Amino acid sequence: MPTKSDRRVPLPAGLLPLLTQKELETLYGVSDWQVLRWLEAGMPEEPFAGRGRRFDLNKVRDWMAQQSGHTTTDRQLVATA
Repeated sequence: MPTKSDRRVPLPAGLLPLLTQKELETLYGVSDWQVLRWLEAGMPEEPFAGRGRRFDLNKVRDWMAQQSGHTTTDRQLVATA
C-alpha cells in the first residue's frame, strides 16, 4: 500500500492554498492582534468548515493595495505589513 507521501501531487500552476492566520502573521511579520484589526477593517476571509481562519493571499494583497489609497488609518494598517 502506498504511503501518504507517495500520493502527493503538485498543485496546478496558479493555484495557491489558503493561508492560516498564523501563516499570514508570519508572512507579514505581524501579531495576531494586527490581523484582527485588518479583519475589522474589512480584510477578506475565506469560508472554512474547520477551525481557525483561512485567507486567500491574492485577495489579501488586493485588499492591501486598495487600502493604500484610502484614509491615513487604512494606510497605517498597510504600512505595518
